[in-house]
Amino acid sequence: MIAQLDPNGAEDTRHRILRIAFQLFHEQGYHATGVATIAREANVNPGSLYHFFESKDALLLAVLDFALDYLGPAVMDPVEQATTDPVERVFVLLQNYRQRMARESCRLGCPIGNLALEVSDGNPAARELLHKNFENWTGRVERWLTAAGDRLPRDVDRRRLARFVLTVMEGGLMQSRAAGHLGPFDEATALLRDYFSRVGVSTARSRRGRKTRHAKGKVTKR
Repeated sequence: MIAQLDPNGAEDTRHRILRIAFQLFHEQGYHATGVATIAREANVNPGSLYHFFESKDALLLAVLDFALDYLGPAVMDPVEQATTDPVERVFVLLQNYRQRMARESCRLGCPIGNLALEVSDGNPAARELLHKNFENWTGRVERWLTAAGDRLPRDVDRRRLARFVLTVMEGGLMQSRAAGHLGPFDEATALLRDYFSRVGVSTARSRRGRKTRHAKGKVTKR
């Protein structure tokens, strides 16, 4: 998730500060980003910033609250517009994260994941909101998996599987940042797709793979 400019230019001051702070925390880290930098980039004076947020810590909590509402329009809604297949949405979502990482040459990663590593140990209020953000993400994916109905075995816990998808995404991004290439993310995604295949759920890519192999005469119809 990266906060983008309001296309209508109708953004109020508080929202603009939150959006800019969210972006800067992602790009630079929370501790490395000064209040003066946030004020400058948001085109407000420090007094205006402190009018809305009494401290940098208060701003952090507001940013994490802002991220809860930002998830839908910025991350999940475009996925749902891209495909109506509830299972394939999982892989479109992962592909979108992959594309962002490719554009950034395996830098930055997930803003919420980064903040979780940076601030959660010493800030209980931030930890609670970080967890809420992860649960919000997981809940949306769980709804997709629930919508898949009997395409998934009845004994597959949709909530736990959604959380595993989050683990694949966050772990893949983190390891790809460390490696400097997308190999770890691609491997994790491939194993997730293999899991779906093993429980009997075909995805768009696995169906294309079967058709290709059949066309080459390497498989026969069962």
